[in-house]
Formats: sequence, structure tokens, C-alpha cells
Amino acid sequence: MPPPDAPFRLTHGDHLALIGSCFTEHLGDRLGRAKFHTLINPNGIVYNPVSIGQCIGRALAPEPYTREALFLLNDLWHSWDHHGHLSAPAAAETLRRIQHAFDEARTALTGHCTCLMITLGTAQVHRLAETGQVVANNHKAPATWFTQHRLAVREVVDALAPALETLTRLRPGLRVVLTVSPVRHLRLGMVENQRSKAALVLACAELERLFPNAWYFPAYELMLDDLRDYRFYTPDMLHPSQTATQYIWDYFCRTFFSESTVRLVHRLEKLHLAAAHRPFNPETPAHQKFCLERLAEIADIGAQHPDIDLSEEKHHFEQLLNP
Repeated sequence: MPPPDAPFRLTHGDHLALIGSCFTEHLGDRLGRAKFHTLINPNGIVYNPVSIGQCIGRALAPEPYTREALFLLNDLWHSWDHHGHLSAPAAAETLRRIQHAFDEARTALTGHCTCLMITLGTAQVHRLAETGQVVANNHKAPATWFTQHRLAVREVVDALAPALETLTRLRPGLRVVLTVSPVRHLRLGMVENQRSKAALVLACAELERLFPNAWYFPAYELMLDDLRDYRFYTPDMLHPSQTATQYIWDYFCRTFFSESTVRLVHRLEKLHLAAAHRPFNPETPAHQKFCLERLAEIADIGAQHPDIDLSEEKHHFEQLLNP
């Protein structure tokens, strides 16, 4: 599948916010390694459209979380709106983490964000049986606490449209990238997974129609049609393999980056790999030469792109020069 003609290009001057499923983390990690300004899942991984819409909406119309919004389970205080990595043994610490995440999201979305990327994982939602509240994460609570429901296309649109409308009104120049995660959700079987993904794909088409600043990136279709083979999945048969993730990333680069940005990204990726290498004998002349070459590369990139922060990589190689 040739890359579509995206209506805009992304550069290192952009500030990107990524919200959604675990595939968001993969994409955000690659953008971070390529030194883009990113905010990734301030509420933690969020799979369903209702929780994603609430994550954005809460950041735009702040209502501070209180202890009453938390619950205690397995010795940790949790929020139904947040991932478990924000949970803590003390309620005050959970609230502190939630407030920090909220502050990050609000600053990004109302301040410097130029592109919002939303990755929808599933149209299946879990609701608390007592209240009907949709939860972002079940925190391994008993299954009897929940009812399960697949959102219709209109419900997916209604979950996301209000937040996108408010956000685009606040930030008229904001660009929105919509995508459906290539990760399969097979707990309810293959047929239900396809129906869920179909609802998401059709909802994205409707959101594109409603919001001229929104555009769809076909991550799910690349996995389903271009790769189309179980060897491109990890052994759990659910997640894209490293090869598949690389393929989708390369396609993303060709879709959203200019040729000069693609070349710069490749230079930065090589520099990242070089910094990740741990030598057995860093004091050898060969490795000292290698470090000097990397420092020269860092200086060259810095001179051409002063907005890219390579201080961490510079410090790393300078330390290796004096082991």
C-alpha cells in the first residue's frame, strides 16, 4: 500500500500529544527516540473511545479529582479513569500522580500542542454494574463488578466529538491524527474483534467528515492487508512483531515527514542505537575514536538543528571518553 498523501507534514518544531491504546506507546517511543517533542498517554494506556474522550475533556475543563473518586483494591488506591501505574498504597500519592498527569495534559493540549494523535484500541467498554460508569482500566477487579458492551459507530463518534470540538475551537490550527490499533483483542473471539475494529474504522471516517483538521492513518489496515501473515505477530498472536512495528513506523515516516526530516530521523535513530550500546572495553583506542565520531555527529546535528536536545547523548559519550 503506497503511503497516502497526508495534508500536512510533521517537523521537529511540532509538539505532539499521543493518547490511546498500547500501540500509542510504541509510536510515541519511536517519536521520542527521534527527538520529537511528545506527551504520551498522561492517564496511562487507554483503549476505549469513551475513556479517551473523557481524558481529553477533563484536561480541557478541569475538575480536580478528590479522594471520593478513588477506591481501594488489593492494597492500592485506584481511579477508574486512569491506568494502574498511577495507583499507589496511599490515596494522597495517587491523587498527586493524577494531578501531575492532569497538569501535563492540560499544559500540552491548551498550550503548545500542534498535533494530537488518537489510537483507538477497541469499541468494547466495561461499565460498573452499580453506576454504569465506563472504566478506562478494570484494575483486575472481579468480573462481577462490570457489564460489557460494544459501542455502536454513533456511540464512538459521540464519545470523541465533544472533546475534539472543544479542543479545535481552542486551538484552530491543531491537527488530529486518528488511527485504529493493529493489536487484536481476542478475549471475545475473532468475530467480535473484527466487529469492534469495524465500528472504530467507520467512526474515524465520520470524525474525518465532521472535523476538517482530522485525518486517518491506516495502522490497522497495514497490519491486516500489507503484512497479512501470522509471522508478523509476536508469539501471543495478538501484538505486532518488531518487524511489523518497524514496517508501520517506516510507513508513518513516509506519510508525515519530508525527505529531509526522514534523513534526520535516520541519523537520530543511529545515534540512539550507538548510545544504547554498552562496550566491554571502553578504554580501547577504537572505542575512544568511536565516541569522538559520535560527538562530532552530535555537534553537526546541533549546529543544523539547535531546537533538538542531544545533551543526554553528548554527556553519555563524553563520559565514555574518560572511563
